[in-house]
Amino acid sequence: MIRKCLFPAAGYGTRFLPATKVLPKEMLPICTKPLIQYGVEEAMDASIYAIAIVTGRGKYTLENHFDISYELEHQIKGTIKEKRLADIRRIIDRCEFTYVRQREMKGLGHAVLTGESLIGAEPFAVVLADDLCFGDGSGVLSQMKAIFNRRRQSIVAVMDVPPSEISSYGIVLGEEIGDNLVRVNKMIEKPVAGSTDSTLAVIGRYILTEDIFAILKRVKPGKGGEIQLTDALNAQAEGGGVLAYRFKGTRYDCGSLRGFVEATNAVYKMLSHASDDRLSV
Repeated sequence: MIRKCLFPAAGYGTRFLPATKVLPKEMLPICTKPLIQYGVEEAMDASIYAIAIVTGRGKYTLENHFDISYELEHQIKGTIKEKRLADIRRIIDRCEFTYVRQREMKGLGHAVLTGESLIGAEPFAVVLADDLCFGDGSGVLSQMKAIFNRRRQSIVAVMDVPPSEISSYGIVLGEEIGDNLVRVNKMIEKPVAGSTDSTLAVIGRYILTEDIFAILKRVKPGKGGEIQLTDALNAQAEGGGVLAYRFKGTRYDCGSLRGFVEATNAVYKMLSHASDDRLSV
């Protein structure tokens, strides 16, 4: 069963400089919550409570966020503001957090491999926090976990993107097998626009079987001189071991300024419709 979720969170977030000079991009707030908290809540909704985070230098605020702040809680205890900590308290009480530092930025595949000591020999989920997802009915990880429980294969979440944008994604080629699933034949990391007819792009949600670690150790540096997770998934796909899932829901690319603003506006509307008191000053 899927018990652990890995969050690669060692990147520099250079597209948001100077805001990310000190503040990790995963801590950028969408209204009242940082990006990574949305991802952890999605994992919890999928009954995944062991949270493994791959961090880097200067990322100490990630650990502090998922810990008790005695001074703050003492100051607001008994006031109306105290209930604004309810969500993060629930996370701290329910989840177990472990951390490992990625000493060099050598690609997503390397970040996942760095997390092996936290995961061990079992299948696991991966969430990229700057992809903010809201599932239709159930969260994206919950949807993928249900599929994994039936199929026992690695799964990548995918969505169709405009042909002009395929160079920003890993692109999936494969055959439709029903139930919004595609059996992956090949994945191409950030192909040149026009080089493939497929527009099926991988977004930041994965469920990976435990053999991915052994494969990543054999993978040679690929595009950009980095260890690409795509190359490891291609090796799994050769044996028919990877599925792509067209998830039900909405995804915001919060690694881009446009996506970040769109996500902020969408969450603000959600809070407004719910008459959430977090919008009050």
